[in-house]
Amino acid sequence: MLALKNLVTLRNLTLLFSIALIVALLDYFLTGSGGPRYLAVRLVPLALIIQILVFYQNDYFYPRLPALFNHAAVVAYIGICLYAMWYFTTNYEDIAIWRQAAYTRHDFIVGLLMFLLVMELSRMIHPVLFWVNFVLIFYTIWGYLSPIDFFWHPGVSFYRVVTSSTVEFSTGVYGRYSQLALTLIAAFLLLAAAASGFGAQKALVNVMRRIAGRSRHTVPQTAVLASTTVGMVSGSGAANTAVTGSFTIPLMMRYGVPPTFAGAVETAASMGGLIMPPLMAVAGFLMAEFLSVPYWEVVIRGFSVAFVYFASLILAVYLLSVRMLPTTPITPPDVPLYDWVRTAIFFSGIAFLILLMGSFGYGAMRAALWTAAMIFTLLVLTWIAFKYLLKDPLLAEESIFGNLRITIETHAEMTSYLTLLMATLGIMIGLFTVTGFITRMGSLLLAIGDFHIVATVIMAFIFGWLVGTGLPPTATYIIVAVIIVPPLRTLGVDPWVAHFFAFLLAIWGELSPPTSLTAAVAAKIANASFMRTMWEALKICMPITIMSFAIFVRSDMVVNPGMPQIIDTALVAIGTCAVTFAVFGRIFADNRTNFAVVIGMAILGGVTLFHPSDAVAMVAAAIVLPMIVIGAMRHKKLAPRKDPLSDEVVDEQQDQKAT
Repeated sequence: MLALKNLVTLRNLTLLFSIALIVALLDYFLTGSGGPRYLAVRLVPLALIIQILVFYQNDYFYPRLPALFNHAAVVAYIGICLYAMWYFTTNYEDIAIWRQAAYTRHDFIVGLLMFLLVMELSRMIHPVLFWVNFVLIFYTIWGYLSPIDFFWHPGVSFYRVVTSSTVEFSTGVYGRYSQLALTLIAAFLLLAAAASGFGAQKALVNVMRRIAGRSRHTVPQTAVLASTTVGMVSGSGAANTAVTGSFTIPLMMRYGVPPTFAGAVETAASMGGLIMPPLMAVAGFLMAEFLSVPYWEVVIRGFSVAFVYFASLILAVYLLSVRMLPTTPITPPDVPLYDWVRTAIFFSGIAFLILLMGSFGYGAMRAALWTAAMIFTLLVLTWIAFKYLLKDPLLAEESIFGNLRITIETHAEMTSYLTLLMATLGIMIGLFTVTGFITRMGSLLLAIGDFHIVATVIMAFIFGWLVGTGLPPTATYIIVAVIIVPPLRTLGVDPWVAHFFAFLLAIWGELSPPTSLTAAVAAKIANASFMRTMWEALKICMPITIMSFAIFVRSDMVVNPGMPQIIDTALVAIGTCAVTFAVFGRIFADNRTNFAVVIGMAILGGVTLFHPSDAVAMVAAAIVLPMIVIGAMRHKKLAPRKDPLSDEVVDEQQDQKAT
């Protein structure tokens, strides 16, 4: 009886639903049975059940209310999901085909229950999105009361709000965003789940620490390399920071990096992880969906954007490291062979994925499935070899079932989290559409475009920044892509440029003041000031801001893969590096001379980035590139070994100790 009681736990119940989810998904990946809409109808409720159980393992839904009430609420929520899954699955054809615009009372009630459940879960897990949707519901119903003509609309019934968000299946909870989360995104998350289940992510960090070598100046680059690799299979800057930052931030601080700088470097590196293919903060899948192109077309352009960002980031981190850290050598850590093998498996998997999509023409979902299978198989075989043949003591406490469990739970948790996020966004975009807000906002941007397209771009950037202050990158990208991209395309902007502008805006929104969850996580780990960490990270992440506008001029970077793309990518990289050196570098000992030269480098970088003539841009790049190289070498000799913030940090720590 006691053994049975020990088995009946929330975690075990979550595992059962997680197994059901991954089995259903694998069946769909292999057969495509029923199509994505039918898949969403079946599995969105299952994903919500997993989110309910994962959340409830950590805390009560309603801590101020009795435990019995919380238990009853969980049972009721799971019951709603199971009933909706059964009802909508068994009546799928009738609702989707024969009862369109004439739904029964039963249809409406089940749809209403799912609508209210998604709203309540978003209130607990995505509170900002909940309040946006809450206000939108009032606006949708009573828009005719608006005193501002721009926001006025005749109003929509609550019945229409519910049906458009649920039983219509093409929008809202079961719409294209939830379908994407359960198909293409879920397939790519298999890579992250396999890596997490067998500790490949931790192995990556250890290997990057070893690669950093004996120089203190290369220690902060560990964060850059680690976040780049983990970011390849992570769709969240905050999650990336939590995984890699827990290792890299203490490591940097141990070797003399000030806490604020350590947090800022990890924040900037995690932002780069969001740009890095193949996941690209999940926005890459959405971009392919919006543009109706194979996902590989997005990835091959995403590599250019990532290259520019990391070229500038590595330079900025190097310049700051030289300025802040002494030259005394350090002893690099020993890395077990098992970590080297796991790291090699991970990178071989990424190479295999690129090969399948780029050379053999596999679809993104099928390529992700076979790559995940390859990584998982190799990790299992490696684990067996090291545990039973080589008797590696590091694996003494591990079991194959424990690692498999972590793999399944990781995939289910990430997939269910994104499914809830997408369902919430589906409601939001549906309400935007029903009220006509998207059309009116587009008309406003077009009217501004009549004055000058630059004004439209600036207005779009401000709008994206405001949206990004409270929403995750995926949500920001969807809203910006739906509202801003169509007017930009009408004004003649290439669709690739418009969507990558929206993508970079979404990434920048994750960092932008006054809120940045990624910077908050990094500051917490570093025990540093959140605002100071965010400000330093903003300066280091300057390439994101610059690229957001440079792609309008150097558009071949994201429009024409091949030699034109390579040329424009090189020009943008040189331009951003020139601006980065102007901000952080020193080339002359005399302050006035140094100021004049770095300002000149910044101007040449601006010409490289924004001059409409390719010939002029290439001349400017040819001049400023050797200046960057020479400047980096002179900076190492001239830069003071002092962090301008470190004295203040020390003073704060001493004050805290005194208190």
